[in-house]
Amino acid sequence: MVPERESTARERVLSGATAAPRPRGPRLDQPRPPRRRILPEWDPEAFGRLSERIARFIGTGRFLVWMTVVIIVWVLWNVSVPSSLRFDEYPFIFLTLALSLQASYAAPLILLAQNRQDDRDRVNLEQDRKQNERSIADTEYLTREIAALRIGLGEVATRDWIRSELQDVIKELEERQNGHRPTPGVFPADRSGGRDVHDR
Repeated sequence: MVPERESTARERVLSGATAAPRPRGPRLDQPRPPRRRILPEWDPEAFGRLSERIARFIGTGRFLVWMTVVIIVWVLWNVSVPSSLRFDEYPFIFLTLALSLQASYAAPLILLAQNRQDDRDRVNLEQDRKQNERSIADTEYLTREIAALRIGLGEVATRDWIRSELQDVIKELEERQNGHRPTPGVFPADRSGGRDVHDR
């Protein structure tokens, strides 16, 4: 028995099959097969949507009108018809049981619908907060850019400033042609006082 195993191993090595065979266990690169469950499964989203529909219907005037009509018909039937046809005698125990059962189911359904609405409101508030943060960041960026543009424009030569400088140069040239020499150490920019008041 052992020599046969050794000979098969030698044949694998000679044929180039050096890897050992894979174990027959579960593979990690494939999803597990679905398990069979004893209890039935339900979609929580579908159940939540159904609870919201029921809660919306319970909160309408139509539900109140229909419930009032059913209770009035129930009481009139069990009071006015013959005793053999009555299914709920005067204390109306079955009606009390039905109403308490309805209330016991309606309260959790309404709470579930409110929880789903709270979750939606929380997500919406988070999205609004992020949007506000982006808007504030954009506003701050634009404010910084406008301030940088104002600073840059403050250093740019304006039309009035260039005009005043040219007028000073023309005056200086006219004085030289007329034989008047300008006062030494005084620049044309110093003589034209207040020429750049309207530049900014």
